[in-house]
Amino acid sequence: MDDDVNQLAMTHRLPRARVVNRIEYLTELAAGKRVVHIGFADAGFASMQEASGTWLHGHLAQVAAYLVGVDVDEAGVAEARRRGFEAYAVDCRKPDAIRALGLPPADLVIAGEVIEHLDEPGPFLDGVHAFLAPDRGELAVTTPNASGILNGFAALVGYEINHPDHVMMYSWRTLENLLTRHDWEIVATRTFVPTIKRYHNKGVKMRVLAGGVRTVLWAERTIGRMWAPYVSDGLIVVTRQTSSAGESSRDSSCSTS
Repeated sequence: MDDDVNQLAMTHRLPRARVVNRIEYLTELAAGKRVVHIGFADAGFASMQEASGTWLHGHLAQVAAYLVGVDVDEAGVAEARRRGFEAYAVDCRKPDAIRALGLPPADLVIAGEVIEHLDEPGPFLDGVHAFLAPDRGELAVTTPNASGILNGFAALVGYEINHPDHVMMYSWRTLENLLTRHDWEIVATRTFVPTIKRYHNKGVKMRVLAGGVRTVLWAERTIGRMWAPYVSDGLIVVTRQTSSAGESSRDSSCSTS
């Protein structure tokens, strides 16, 4: 009986979700709000993203009432400032450093494709509270989905598809656990199908691999929209602060990416 109970404790019902376009969803979420965008510089991919119209910060700038970019990439921050964006280089594990910026409290913080890069996601989540006023505002986190089916297919032919700087893959349940431990509660969940990045290697093997990836992503989109959204390789959670968040942001030490 105890074994049965233990097995049931490892089975988790996923909340309702639907497949969305990541940029469109986050842009709608940010419309008319004061927004802090963490990891906005998209180090290594910014020029490619902008050329293809997929640089999220550019889309947010068109709709947010007030937008601040935050990143640890000092060169990316300097370039953004040169182009007229408000941007700061700050380590988000340090709430005092965030408060020292003197920013007005944000309505929304977006950490887009950041948390999977971090060695210390807990202190990061503690520090992000400092961007928001107590008991108000939201944090939207986007990250690759460990339950997505793309890498399952890739493994069949001896590959793994992952950004070279990633150190973690989150499922909905593991991400919820992490967020809850750092005074955030999930209020909405969406999934998305990532876009395939341009391949510079034009060899036959890479063309075949890219074709296979496109096929799997098409399947994710189709199956996800019909009945199983969690097969998608991207995960979005929108969270709000819990009642103990103010104490955490005072006592903890914020990492951005």
